[in-house]
Amino acid sequence: MNGWKRSRRGGRLRLVTTLDAQEAAVLRGLVDEVRRMLGSRSDEQPRDELEELTGLQTGPSTRPDDPVLARLLPDFATDDTDLSGALRSLHEPELIATKDAAATIVLDTLPGEGGRVELTPEQADAWLAALNDVRLALGTALDVSEEMPDELPADDPRAGHLGVYHWLTYVQDGLVQSRMALR
Repeated sequence: MNGWKRSRRGGRLRLVTTLDAQEAAVLRGLVDEVRRMLGSRSDEQPRDELEELTGLQTGPSTRPDDPVLARLLPDFATDDTDLSGALRSLHEPELIATKDAAATIVLDTLPGEGGRVELTPEQADAWLAALNDVRLALGTALDVSEEMPDELPADDPRAGHLGVYHWLTYVQDGLVQSRMALR
């Protein structure tokens, strides 16, 4: 990846970068994996008669057991467990749908074999949301903390994946900087 640059095309500002085939494959795989995880949580949602009558979709009222999903779908309130459960049930389906929509935009604008990526500001916002979700998921799985060194010993099973986490940070930071310059 050669960083994000601003470009004008057809009178509209765009954010542009180039990803090689391996970078595109890694990003596509990670975004798709987060999307599948969220989809499996969505499949757990209870279906009820009220939803059929009102169209109001409800979700689970309990926090996910999986730590990665719990990080992607945090509690809405922490002081009152009943309130937290009710808020989760009402808002989690919409949160999952929003995350899925951002992931879809990334997958739709990401060349399958690598190449030029050209984003409108709105698409860049979706990329930022999806990149954030991927970094949260990977960071949770790797147990990333501020105390963690930039490199891990070669015998640490997380060592190879930490480089991917740092690369995602670079991609996201570059996109944030370029996106802010458009304002």
